[in-house]
Amino acid sequence: MRKALPSKLAFGIFDHLDEDGSAIGRQYADRLRLAEACDRLGFYAYHLAEHHCSPHGRGPSPNLFLSSVAQRTRQLRLGPLVMLLSLCHPLRAFEEICMLDQLSGGRAETGMGRGSLPIELGYFGVDADAVPGRYLEASEILMQAMRGGTLSYRGQHFELNDVPLTLEPHQRPHPPTWIATTRPESARWAAANGANIACVGPASFVRKITDAFRSEEGHKTDTNNQASFLGLLRMIVVGRSPDHAYSLAAPAFERWLESFKFLYDLNAIPFPPNLPLTFDAAIESELCVVGTAAFVRQALLDQLEQAGANYLLCQVAFGDLPLDASLYTVETIQSELMERVG
Repeated sequence: MRKALPSKLAFGIFDHLDEDGSAIGRQYADRLRLAEACDRLGFYAYHLAEHHCSPHGRGPSPNLFLSSVAQRTRQLRLGPLVMLLSLCHPLRAFEEICMLDQLSGGRAETGMGRGSLPIELGYFGVDADAVPGRYLEASEILMQAMRGGTLSYRGQHFELNDVPLTLEPHQRPHPPTWIATTRPESARWAAANGANIACVGPASFVRKITDAFRSEEGHKTDTNNQASFLGLLRMIVVGRSPDHAYSLAAPAFERWLESFKFLYDLNAIPFPPNLPLTFDAAIESELCVVGTAAFVRQALLDQLEQAGANYLLCQVAFGDLPLDASLYTVETIQSELMERVG
């Protein structure tokens, strides 16, 4: 019998660590302050994206940044969303995950993915045609390594012969796994393999993905004996009035969008068709939820219900949004949502 999904909602933080206009070290320090606040407020996890050669991601090595987060927090879980296995050797990925899990006392969450923009991988000499195969083999090797012992594998892209695995994760058998997906077939794979999912898009679109997840019979629960998370990503800004929230969010989104488009513009690559190109379009598409505490609470609850999601991935720091604005938003999410419905 399948384990039922959690009756309560859970809340986490998602971050691109996109350029905010300040010095890099200052931005890292501000994000660590934000992580400390989220730990104190009871958020479940801090998830960090991996991007390369772009202002869209000042955290190209998520595990390195998250090891600092681990030392500044006590309960907040943390992990890449996602770690680009198409780029990283799976043995190195395994060792980094083990280190992060041990350094955090068993709080790591492992997000795995192939990468959304081939040009990023191309800078490292990884051909786009090789990406699907490299990712498939790397994910198989990583999950095999989590079982311990010695590691042997022979594939088209990787070959390992009796590799001694002298590290192990703190969590047994391994940290919870995640994939980011916009495809029902990937959601079914995640359900069958005990992985959590993170989704972005209008709630009605995400519902097709969460329905596909639930349709997969006999899906496994995660390593903490907890039913799977079906995550919905939203960029969120809470203000003291609608105009105040809009005045904060609109320029911050425009800066975030500029960073997102950087490699597309540089390499004359067409933008993703679902990318909102204005702030108003971002609100219309439900990517951004902006307004007073009461408005944001109701909008998010409605979208979570429509999407069939049980985990809200809150992107509360983006573009040049001031740290104080991000802190106000997470405090409001805690008081208006986590305390009431979490």
